[in-house]
Formats: sequence, structure tokens, C-alpha cells
Amino acid sequence: MSRVVRSSKFRHVFGAPNKRDSCYDGIRVTRNAWDRDFCVVNPKFVAIVLEAAGGGAFQVIALNQTGKVAADKGKVTGHRGAVQDIAWNPFNDNVIASCADDCCIRLWEIPEGGLTEDLSEPLLEIAAHDRKIGQVLWHPTAENILLSSAFDFLIKVWNVATGQELRAIEGHTDTIYTMSFNLDGSLLATTCKDKKIRILDPRSGEIVQEGKGHDGSKASRVTFLADKKALFTTGFSKTSERQYALWDASDLSNPVKIENIDTSSGVLLSYWDPDINVMYLAGKGDGNIRYYEIDDSEGPSKINAYFLSEYKSNTPQRGHGFMPKRGCNIAQCEVARFYKLHASGLCEPISFTVPRKSETFQADLFPDTYAYEASLTADEWWAGQNANPKTISLRDGFQAPAAKTFVSSAPKKVVGSSAPAPAASSSSSSSSSSSSSSSVARSAPAAASSSANNAAVESLQADVASLKAEVAKLKEQVASLLAAGASSNGAEAEAEAATADE
Repeated sequence: MSRVVRSSKFRHVFGAPNKRDSCYDGIRVTRNAWDRDFCVVNPKFVAIVLEAAGGGAFQVIALNQTGKVAADKGKVTGHRGAVQDIAWNPFNDNVIASCADDCCIRLWEIPEGGLTEDLSEPLLEIAAHDRKIGQVLWHPTAENILLSSAFDFLIKVWNVATGQELRAIEGHTDTIYTMSFNLDGSLLATTCKDKKIRILDPRSGEIVQEGKGHDGSKASRVTFLADKKALFTTGFSKTSERQYALWDASDLSNPVKIENIDTSSGVLLSYWDPDINVMYLAGKGDGNIRYYEIDDSEGPSKINAYFLSEYKSNTPQRGHGFMPKRGCNIAQCEVARFYKLHASGLCEPISFTVPRKSETFQADLFPDTYAYEASLTADEWWAGQNANPKTISLRDGFQAPAAKTFVSSAPKKVVGSSAPAPAASSSSSSSSSSSSSSSVARSAPAAASSSANNAAVESLQADVASLKAEVAKLKEQVASLLAAGASSNGAEAEAEAATADE
């Protein structure tokens, strides 16, 4: 029986790692078990979460500063707990958000050319949650809108220009794994440890759709497929097989397609390229990157994924940074670039290229992509306006504008509110939803009774732990110096005795 191969211009995409001298080496990559990427990149910088004692830190390196990273190179060191996630502002390549075990969100401004010394003073610090924060996510079209999800089972919506908490979203009954916006940012998809997939309205906090996700007990991830009104999720089956699934966003009762991949144990990290409809899957702990073409020509109810190829490597990966299209090498037909984190401390760029003989601009590979400009202000979005992302052509390449200045009217430190009380039932049709919200509030110990004081206490405890670690380190140095001095004095005494004998 003959096998029909589906025609695709991306069937021959291949990945190639950069040479060693074009990598970043000597980085103390975090050993955190939380299933985040730990690396984010834009056309100016690559940022990597570090393993740090007595607090949290991450490294920011200018893209052109390849090679061995000096041990004393400047780091971002302001957090008092392990950094869990970082995210570049999509409309300002010099501003990055971070969250950590210290229950705080911090915004940082990176100077042009990168850091020359440690940066410990943020632009803004928000004591956002009562438990550690797992993810921060920028809005795709509205400026200065940032979301955070934490282990208090809440999602909070922030206007970072004013420091204002716009909404605290309830409805999750366990740890929130991932969040993902749709194209215009009017809907938010989430996956949760309770094995449910939810689609929320981030402004009202209402659950629009809810359905049962993957059966496995390990972490699952979700990506809203831009304008396709569909979701792509990765997770595990009951028998611990890794799998992906496609969902119609209007009906989460059953997946449109679900397919097992392999039996590896690492969580599948997903990276979506909306310009060419290609989804990349990279497994934590293995060295492979698979890529699929998404076809929704028959609508979201019949959406499908077709396997294209696979990049294979023998070295396991801790995480990846995924370059925005405006940072790719258009002249070389580079359609994607990953920054792979090795446990050994190497950050290795991997280029994915479509082989073409022509040196002219390939319009079919590079349609207009997301621009470096917001479509809405934070106030416009919060008032109810929606707008698709602005786009630009890459025909003449991308020229980044001058660095923008982050303007904020917020005080340096902001304290978020405690969890809101559950809403009362307004009608019989919403009774089940309200009872679910009440159940959530009762089941989350921090969500109903804790206050922002808890975050302050935990921060002080982290400070004490950090100071103790510093004291222990100084004691070791003193002991080492005393031992060296005693050794030197002994040698001098022996020399004097030998002289006297002569």
C-alpha cells in the first residue's frame, strides 16, 4: 500500500545548533523543579533564571555578548526567594517582569548593552499574592497589563503603570499550571492540577468554558492558537504517556484530536508560531524538539495537527527561550530560533531554517508579524475595548526603535489585596458556578483568611535566611584566613629554628 505524504513548505525545516563560540557558557542554570521555561529572549537580550543561594536571581545577557560569561557579570538579584518565572514586555525590550517564592512581582529596566553590575532596585515591586507566584504573563495587545498566577489558586490582573490590582480571579481549585491569551486578549485559557481546562474572561473573571483535560497526574500546558478559536494542550495519559490534544474553544467537553507521543517523563513545553501555523514541542529532560503544522481550514471543530519533523540531540534540556519573529535572520530563511538551556551551564542557540536557493525575501515564509507597539492602552482594554495585535512587514528587516522609557505613576512598592469573598448566587442558572467559587474559597487556606501581612512575614523570614547564609559564608572565609595564617607562622618558625641550628 502506498503512503501519501502531505505536501507542506515546512516539511524540510531543519534545526542546526550554533557553534560553541556563538553560545553562552558558564551560567549557573536553575535546578528548580517548577515546569517553566527559565529562559526568555527578545531581539536585544536573553534572560536566564539562575541557581542562587539565599534569594533569587536571573542573568540578563546582550545577544552579541557570546562566549564565557564572567562569574562577576551583573545579575538581577532583588528577589528574596527562588525566581519562578520571567517575561519580557512585548512592547519594550528593556523591561522584564519576574515573580518568585517571596510572593512578589518585580519589574526591571535593563540598560542598553546589558548589565555591568548587579541590579537590585526594581522599577516596581508588588506584594501580589499570599503564596508563591508561579507565572507572569503580559497582555498581547494592551500596554502595561500583566497577569500573575500563584499557589493561592488565584489569577490577578494588574495595571503596572499605576500599580493597581484590577481583578482577582477565582474558580481554580488547585495549582494553576499555565495561562495563555487568545489573539486580542479578550479570553484567557488555563490548565490546573485539578485536570481541568478553563477559558476565562480576564476582565469579569467569569468562566466562559470548562472541560476535563488530560488524565495524567503530571503537569499540563495550554496554548491559545491565536485567531483560530482553538486550544493546543500537552499533558499525560492515565498510563503516563506524553500526549498533545487540540480543542475547539467553544466546546471543551471533548478534544477534537488527542495523540500519544512517547513514554518519556518530562513535561512537554509548547512554543507556537502563529505566522506560519507551526507548533514546536520540547520535552524537559530530553534533547528533542518536534514540530507540527496546525491546519484549521475546516474550522476549529475539525482542526488537525500534522507532524513535520524532529530535531534530535543527545544532551537533555532544562528549558528554552523562543525568539520573536522580528529577531530571526530573515535573509537566511530562519523561521524560528531557540535558546536551549543545558544542565552544564550552556545556553545554546538552535536555528530552524527552511532551505531555499533564492536570496530574495520569501513572503510565504514571513507574512506580516506582530509589531513592537501596543494596540490599546490599559484603560481602553479595561473599559471593554478589544483589538488585534498590530503587525509589521519584515521585507526590509526589523529595526528596533530607540529604547522606551517606562512611565509609571505607581509607588515603588505596592501591596495587593487579599482574596475577595466568593460572590453570592444571583440566579438558579448560576448556582453551580457560585457554589464552586465558594468551594474554592474554602479549600484555599490563603485565599479567604490570609492577608498581605503573610507576604511581609515570609519576606522577612527570607531576609533572615539570606543573612544567616552570608554570616556562614563569612565565618568560612575567616576560618580559612586563620588557617592560612597559622600555616604561614608555622613555616616561619621552622625556618628560624633551622637557621639557629646552622
